[in-house]
Amino acid sequence: MIHLEGRQAIEAALAVGRRRVEAILVKEGADEEKLAALLAAAKRRAVVVRRVGAAEFDGVAHGASHGGVAALCEPLPTTSEPELLALLDGRTAPPLLLLLEGISDDRNLGFTLRSAEALGATAVLLKKHVLDFDETEVSRTSSGAFERLPLVRIDRETDLLRELERRGLALVGCIARAERTVYDVDLRGPALLCIGGEKRGLSAAVRNACRTFARIPMASAVTSLSMSHAAAVLLAEAARQRRTPVKS
Repeated sequence: MIHLEGRQAIEAALAVGRRRVEAILVKEGADEEKLAALLAAAKRRAVVVRRVGAAEFDGVAHGASHGGVAALCEPLPTTSEPELLALLDGRTAPPLLLLLEGISDDRNLGFTLRSAEALGATAVLLKKHVLDFDETEVSRTSSGAFERLPLVRIDRETDLLRELERRGLALVGCIARAERTVYDVDLRGPALLCIGGEKRGLSAAVRNACRTFARIPMASAVTSLSMSHAAAVLLAEAARQRRTPVKS
């Protein structure tokens, strides 16, 4: 059993329904007027709501930004590779996928998921060994995106990347020394954007699978961005291109 903290994360979990919520804890003295929609959703889902004292609540909570509410629930199931392919088969708009490597910070992952959902990503891919993260921290910083956006477990990335390329997705690797900038790459069609961590970048397996490489141009001596910021820049450019009418 794990727990979520904060109104946005818990409301998203109740609305999406991808995991079972056992109980919701409301801290004594919390502003229940602000929690009205959440409590109404819990009632519709027949989820137990418990009012608890400060000592009991603080023994569960990670930090102080919870707004006086937490939820006890099952872990969130990830999306499998077959489920991802089925999702792509059911889409009419060009899919936009994001592959992340080298994540070492739970909050950075949460912020990245938040940007990915906001900027139109279809799903986010993570290597299997990266999935041992703190769901409480990821959920809180993602503002509900963790619940809504498909998060795909990759067991054999080379096989999946070949299959995605076979299905028409352009595999774009983001590396610092690429000749072309992200603004010079056509991202209007089906695409998979690959971003590596600040320490090691993209793995050799992912680099070898990519057919296109792009960099984010820097206006100063800064040599890299955090994963969440790099993802936001790349996804924002893809979103911009997809909203720009094609000239006839």
